[in-house]
Amino acid sequence: MNFADQVNGNRFGVIVGADGSPASRVAVDWAAREAELRRSPLTVVHVVPTGTVVSWMDVPITERYWADRDRRAQKVITDALALVTDAISDRPAITVAHRIMEAPTVPALVEMSATAEMVVVGCRGQGGVGRLLLGSVSTGLVHRAHCPVAVVRDEDPLMPDPAHAPVVVGTDCSSASDLATEIAFDEAAWRGAPLVAVHVWSDHIDDLADYLWTDAEQSARRALTEYLERWRHRYPKVTVRVAVERDHPARRLLDHADKAQLLVVGSHGRGGFEGMLLGSVSSAVVHGARMPVIVARGS
Repeated sequence: MNFADQVNGNRFGVIVGADGSPASRVAVDWAAREAELRRSPLTVVHVVPTGTVVSWMDVPITERYWADRDRRAQKVITDALALVTDAISDRPAITVAHRIMEAPTVPALVEMSATAEMVVVGCRGQGGVGRLLLGSVSTGLVHRAHCPVAVVRDEDPLMPDPAHAPVVVGTDCSSASDLATEIAFDEAAWRGAPLVAVHVWSDHIDDLADYLWTDAEQSARRALTEYLERWRHRYPKVTVRVAVERDHPARRLLDHADKAQLLVVGSHGRGGFEGMLLGSVSSAVVHGARMPVIVARGS
């Protein structure tokens, strides 16, 4: 069965990529809890990249090589499923499936994302370099996936009690922010957490005199409050705080993320265009945040 036949017509719920790396282990744990919050199926996927046998090898590829590769793949899945069992409740209300497939990793997960609610990945995989903030798989997905992508760090959180920290969403009050805003309200409602909506009015911090900034801030605050009104009606139990600031957007969002359990950003802002891969603010935030980030990609 080829890869296209494997994915066509299926609904995967929350997908998490597993490769046995420390970041992947944290991502699997986070994805299991996320699927349980959503009451959605969880699919644990291990992709064995094609082309792993290098052409310059002089020794013949034996059956033992393929058997060892298959055993390694099965161990990755077995360990990941054990993490899922530990993460979710004793009587889970979700189904858990797993898949091992041989395919180019990013295209495989991108194609699966077309029939998924969310894809979850660690910030770096087995091939990750320590100084790099994102690996090639997480980078490829936040640029190309057809559904929201959660990037999870394997760092210890800086706050003492992240479970009671807020969910933060970055918004520019345009329609480009709608999906991110809806995801953030959903996440806050599921977690019983407050929501902080951050709107950075200008990234030109010296453009306005203080008295002019006061008027602009008040105007921006009114616009943000009006923009959020429809979601406040839909999510009356979510406590919302608005933050209107004047600074570089990515810097301010990262400051708020340090005090949050989750940060949600759009794939592009008001200056984006249809089909744009990832806005500069979202890209900077995904690379710099210490807490999990959801990039609100859509089909």
